[in-house]
Amino acid sequence: MKAMVIEKYGKTPLLSADLPMPQIGEQDVLAEIHAASINPIDFKIRDGKLRMLLKYELPLILGNDFSGVIIQVGDKVKKFKRGDEIYGRPRKSRIGTFAEYIAVHEDDIALKPRNLSFEEAASIPLVGLTSYQALHDILQLSAGQKVLIQAGAGGVGTFAIQLAKAMGLYVATTASEAGAELVKSLGADQVINYKTEQFDQVLHNYDGVYDTIGGETLEKAFRIVRPGGQVVSVSGLPNARFGKEYGLGFLKTNLLRLVTRKLTRLERQHKVKYSFLFMKPSGRQLELITEYMESGAIQPVIDRVFPWAEAQKAMEYSESGRAKGKIILKIK
Repeated sequence: MKAMVIEKYGKTPLLSADLPMPQIGEQDVLAEIHAASINPIDFKIRDGKLRMLLKYELPLILGNDFSGVIIQVGDKVKKFKRGDEIYGRPRKSRIGTFAEYIAVHEDDIALKPRNLSFEEAASIPLVGLTSYQALHDILQLSAGQKVLIQAGAGGVGTFAIQLAKAMGLYVATTASEAGAELVKSLGADQVINYKTEQFDQVLHNYDGVYDTIGGETLEKAFRIVRPGGQVVSVSGLPNARFGKEYGLGFLKTNLLRLVTRKLTRLERQHKVKYSFLFMKPSGRQLELITEYMESGAIQPVIDRVFPWAEAQKAMEYSESGRAKGKIILKIK
């Protein structure tokens, strides 16, 4: 099969490669991939920034979510059959959706929403699961509560705003002037122009913050959250609490404790809990997300679809930060 790979870590271009077809286990399906999406985690993996958490052999096929059609099922697969149209986020040890085929565990996929094209469906799994786990599982927000979603016009933000509104939340978000109309159309109640306003000087007494930026932006988030509220980030540093939960061992957990001392101080100072989110694949949660998609409560937001031959251009465009919504790689 054809695949797009990296042969070394660093800001290296994707290379086209001919590789053997994946072999499936007894609870796996073999899927012919029709489309995949580009996500920031692809750059982090490529650059070697996640080597403390994830170990891969090189050359490595990048790509973390997809849509496609099942062409083979393992002997113990119960939920799916050949010909099923599916979408999913493979578990982190088995990534590789920038390819013509992938072997994926049946627990990591769901039937594709019937009202979506393959390109639209491929835009959903990673951002959908990440947002669902941030808002439902970690922040545990309920109707009427207030949440700030950073970078509302981005791939994660465009989904998260719609999910938050479907949950009955009051949503503030940050966006440029160019992205303001988009996030308003998705339901954002308050839009902060990050080029002319400081969100931490405008917003107060929020129940939660969903951070997708990290750095100083993450640190400022603690100032707007009420005592007892929470900040969850997919771009900040993992803390010692995460290290223990993820089973990283004594040395790595203590290293995380050291490098996140400032975040721990902010937790104590503001009486706010900080969590780092490393999303877990879940076909069951994808089924819940499918209900939102098929009911029309959430619409996919796609900036651009690139052909397979332009995978590197797609990566570069995504990395530029100019996209409004998701960037899709059309494989079939």
